[in-house]
Amino acid sequence: MSSPLDADGVRAILSESSRPAPEGTSHFQKPVGLAVRRDCAPVLDLPTLAPEADYLARRAELGHEEVNRRLLGEAGVAAWLVDTGNKANAVERPEGMERLSGALAREVIRIEVVIEDVARTAADGADLLAQVGTRLADAVPSIVGFKSIVAYRVSFKIDQSPISDTAARAAADRWLAAFQSGQTQRLDDPDVIRFGLWTAGELARDHRLPIQLHVGVGDDDVLMHACDPTHFTQFIKAMDAWNVPVTLLHCFPFVREAAWMAEVFQNVYFDVGFTVNFTGPQGRTAIREAMEMSPFYKFLYSSDAFGLPELHYLGAVLFRREFNALMAEWLAGGWASEKDVREIGRMVAFENAARIYPGLQALSP
Repeated sequence: MSSPLDADGVRAILSESSRPAPEGTSHFQKPVGLAVRRDCAPVLDLPTLAPEADYLARRAELGHEEVNRRLLGEAGVAAWLVDTGNKANAVERPEGMERLSGALAREVIRIEVVIEDVARTAADGADLLAQVGTRLADAVPSIVGFKSIVAYRVSFKIDQSPISDTAARAAADRWLAAFQSGQTQRLDDPDVIRFGLWTAGELARDHRLPIQLHVGVGDDDVLMHACDPTHFTQFIKAMDAWNVPVTLLHCFPFVREAAWMAEVFQNVYFDVGFTVNFTGPQGRTAIREAMEMSPFYKFLYSSDAFGLPELHYLGAVLFRREFNALMAEWLAGGWASEKDVREIGRMVAFENAARIYPGLQALSP
């Protein structure tokens, strides 16, 4: 966050739920909490597995700026790809990430948030659609990709075909009236989202940008069974025909499904960033599942961190540790040579991302 968090604020970000932990318990009492106390505590000059109260007190003593600087700086990340659509006024912008970490940071723009921003002042549905197209196109020179949370808002089980101008206008009029009257607080119309997806898809095709898709895990309003990415095959196939990379993010509990899609579609990439952080001691399981079938050139490192520098730091530390441990198993079992292991590591850690996100190739060692 760009401003200080109190103890309850820190605890809240360690949960995907919008609800507090039961009385007498804490969101630290879960795998991600153990990971914070195990690996982040020493960076703040505390012993490994320092008690929660000591950790939070030390965090407050150092101040959020110093905590951010230490944890982001120690992550060892070459580039941050920052989705600026979630609580944009409260989290660090890419320039803040660069200042605190000394590493490159670039923006990924969230389609649904652009539409909501335009809706606050749009005159009618036609004006909304026109402005959204302009805003997305104007953003292209300064971003490295688009992101959609379609699964989060309406699930993947929707009509995925291109939407006609008439249908888009009707949907935009209907949803805009509800939004501006306060009947809904967010973009939750599948047809308006579909317009945004196809508009972004055309821009991604023309400017060689990827599209990120939120998959699976989310807050307590997610229809999890309908967030399986295999439900979104029609749209992904269309992007495949346009040579638009589609990156599936987070993927828990659909890690194996994502790995299968990366195997069968030329344009599909995926990560397990959230999963490694939030499973903590069991993070190797997620990486193991991801590596069961995925082409090595399709699996991406990610932290999926939000709000806490601890999650950025842990994303890097835990992934390195558990990925290297799995590679050591393959090496010991005769499944890979040392050269193979180094090559796989380079692909997953950097080269795969550099292949699809503009501007990263220049950072290659």
